[in-house]
Amino acid sequence: MHSRMEIGMNGSIELTTEQHFQIEQFNRALETTQDPDQLRQLARQLMQAWQTQKAATSWVLKQEMPPFIPGGG
Repeated sequence: MHSRMEIGMNGSIELTTEQHFQIEQFNRALETTQDPDQLRQLARQLMQAWQTQKAATSWVLKQEMPPFIPGGG
């Protein structure tokens, strides 16, 4: 199931419940990890996800699509 992006009143992008859940899972994994090698692996995964998101955002912005305006018709 795909959910659409929500934009808050101040223009910020709001995370979905699933995204909040994934953040909490990752935070718990970081908090409970004692092994430096495992922490390094988690850091690599985070960096990969961050750079992938940046690339996806850049790609979307280059598509020159008109912005989505809720309720606009």
